[in-house]
Amino acid sequence: MRRRHLLGAALAIAMAGMAGNAMAQSEIKIGEINSYSLLPAFTEPYRKGWQLAVEEINAAGGINGKKLVVISKDDGGKPADAQTAANELVSSENVAMLAGTFLSNIGLAVSDFANQKKVFFLAAEPLTDAITWSKGNRYTFRLRPSNYMQAAMLVEEAAKLPAKRWATIAPNYEYGQSAVAVFKKLMSEKRPDIQWVDEQWPPQGKIDAGPVVQAVAAANPEAILNVTFGADLVKLVREGNTRGLFKNRTVVSFLTGEPEYLDPLKDETPEGWIVTGYPWYDIKTPDHDKFLKAYQAKYNDYPRLGSIVGYQTIKAAAAILAKANSTDPEKLIAATEGLSMPSPFGEITFRKIDHQSTLGAYVGKTALKDGKGVMVNSVYRKGSDYLPSDAEVEKLRPKD
Repeated sequence: MRRRHLLGAALAIAMAGMAGNAMAQSEIKIGEINSYSLLPAFTEPYRKGWQLAVEEINAAGGINGKKLVVISKDDGGKPADAQTAANELVSSENVAMLAGTFLSNIGLAVSDFANQKKVFFLAAEPLTDAITWSKGNRYTFRLRPSNYMQAAMLVEEAAKLPAKRWATIAPNYEYGQSAVAVFKKLMSEKRPDIQWVDEQWPPQGKIDAGPVVQAVAAANPEAILNVTFGADLVKLVREGNTRGLFKNRTVVSFLTGEPEYLDPLKDETPEGWIVTGYPWYDIKTPDHDKFLKAYQAKYNDYPRLGSIVGYQTIKAAAAILAKANSTDPEKLIAATEGLSMPSPFGEITFRKIDHQSTLGAYVGKTALKDGKGVMVNSVYRKGSDYLPSDAEVEKLRPKD
């Protein structure tokens, strides 16, 4: 009796294991990492975006008949925590790929992990040029338009300005440093008469806006490049308005037209800044209309740029997995290089040469409407029109 009982128990355990394996084989897992607790203004809409994408993908039959599951972790804004999360997702959860990240230094940390461990990584938001160029690797791809791409879009407008004396304000970490460097390079190429009269480098998330504004005003620039965002941007604008820093000066600003950064400014929104952003209320295309309708129906809220990034990151991941019909990293890479797909902003392609997607951005100006900041006169700029030549990229990116 005892032996029969033990055999029965062993059979039950074996059957349970087989069922577990069958379940594992009936789903594909993606490991997602982001700075949810540190930057909720962007990451909460971002999470809503990718959750909507997962819902749509599974409702349409999943990935080649397998259910898509996203396992998400918070990196708390710390590169070491992001690498720990990545390791747990790969070793314990057996995810098919990694996706996400926001801050550029964290994106680089996860990219380095992916390269070391030979794991596919789709970077969603980090904008530093290093992630696809100087520190690029075969396992890392990036969705959002890079600092180079957004700088090139802004320089196209900034170079038309009469201003010759320029100052810069940017957070002192990888993203801010990269954005200022590439803007200065591209602007100086178009306008050799430009003088760079001051640079301010407040710590990310800890700006002391009074001294920053005072220092820039003392340099007496005719125009200012701003790269701050989030709470730092609100403090800078408030102090700048109080001290008249922006009066009769043009400001060119990365990301400020995104609703998550415009909305907190409310009636303090400065008018006439040249910005990149997301004027969801002015985009009239079938691709965007479809996304907007689905997002508003699910959340009873309007999307932010984070919503687009989260949504398209998981849509892209699903398209890659479906084309590869495998979770093998080498097959995922082969499937992604040159892959084109729809997005709410129109068709995008992941370039083979540097693993950068051609997703673009909207460029326009800030304005006040009904006591709220908006983007006006916005035009969509295709990412493919603002990337350097293949020959230039080959000089910038190490060989795999």
